[in-house]
Amino acid sequence: MLIKTVFAGFGGQGVLSMGYVLAYAAMIEGLQVTYLPSYGAEVRGGTANCTVAVSNEEIASPIASTPDNVVVMNNPSLEKFQHQILTGGVMFLNSNLVEQRPVRGDIIVREIPCNDLAHTLGSDQSANMVMLGGFIQQTSLVRLESIQSAISDVFKEKKKAKEMNLKALNVGYDYMKNREENA
Repeated sequence: MLIKTVFAGFGGQGVLSMGYVLAYAAMIEGLQVTYLPSYGAEVRGGTANCTVAVSNEEIASPIASTPDNVVVMNNPSLEKFQHQILTGGVMFLNSNLVEQRPVRGDIIVREIPCNDLAHTLGSDQSANMVMLGGFIQQTSLVRLESIQSAISDVFKEKKKAKEMNLKALNVGYDYMKNREENA
């Protein structure tokens, strides 16, 4: 198994945090992992993305020219990555901010209203963890408990952020689980 995922959005949307938490969770599970962040020129407000490769064998290259999954938090990221995703791959869209839809018909699209769900928690900044929860529920790349443990470790010095991120993760996970059950 080798699964490569690109997380992409504006700087400040937490796309690098999503990737880092996923990579950390994969390490908790004893998997091989690479994390390759890429910052835009301006960081906050500019473009940002990262690639996370997860495998049960040694990873030869962290580069994902054709990722299995792409998580898109804004329109410019959709434009940039929709043509790179593998045929049959899954694209996760923040449906509150991504107004367009992929032009390709050979990929699976999962829409999550991340900003609306984060807003119901009283934390607009937690949209990234809502997305990560939905992503984990759909891909089962790592166990939910591993992601929760990773968040607890990564945010251990920031108690309020840790608690909010755990809530947001669960909201995203439950949202996609409920959609799946009602489909």
